[in-house]
Amino acid sequence: MHIVVTNDDGVYAPGLLALAKEMMKLGKVSIVAPDHNWSASGHVKTMHRPLRVKEIELDDGTAARACDGAPSDCVALAALGVLPEKIDFVVSGINPNANLGHDVTYSGTVTAAMEGAIWGIPSVAVSVDAPEYHRGPLDYSVAAEMGRRVVEMLAANPIPHNVLLNINVPYLPLDQLKGFAITRQGLRIYRDELVKREDPRGRPYYWIGGEAPTGVKEDGTDIGELASGYVSVTPIQLDLTAHLMVDQLKKWDWGK
Repeated sequence: MHIVVTNDDGVYAPGLLALAKEMMKLGKVSIVAPDHNWSASGHVKTMHRPLRVKEIELDDGTAARACDGAPSDCVALAALGVLPEKIDFVVSGINPNANLGHDVTYSGTVTAAMEGAIWGIPSVAVSVDAPEYHRGPLDYSVAAEMGRRVVEMLAANPIPHNVLLNINVPYLPLDQLKGFAITRQGLRIYRDELVKREDPRGRPYYWIGGEAPTGVKEDGTDIGELASGYVSVTPIQLDLTAHLMVDQLKKWDWGK
């Protein structure tokens, strides 16, 4: 089994190494990750400049490849031949905050897994719901183990090529997790605010600020089940067509 591990926090992020170490229990692991942080980068494809990949060693001596592109670029390059071996799984993470609801459209963690699905590779995104203002190093061991269990399930139960799994793990000890819950996307509530400032020459610039997002804790959703102590497993499909609208749109008077 050959697993590609990537992320959006950068190749030196501790969550990436924890995930890669856990995946090594299943087979060969190749790390291809961005050389800097791409959080909230969304699904990016770099087409107007060359991409560079450098072989490096992580803090414990683990071999990795650092790419100056986006997380989705890392997966595309691996699939296109930067890695000579066939890829069996793409696993992205571990993101230090949950990716819930509409977050999946922003998240570099999730969209790296989306890129894997586009290439027909079974793909998983793993995030942990760590406290927003946690101080000190995070413990990624439980989330890494949950990611491994999901890949084991995928190996035994193949899914369609246009589907990926988005995994969100409570930041709890292993013995306090209530189990796995198969969920749908919940309603994320964003509280963004526009912050306008001026540079030393009096020219305006802007930050998108505001408080951290919340969500509606509805049963059966990723937000609700995660808050209840379950590992949320949300299948996400690449087909974004609003199929319920197709027949309705056909009834409109479109003219000739």
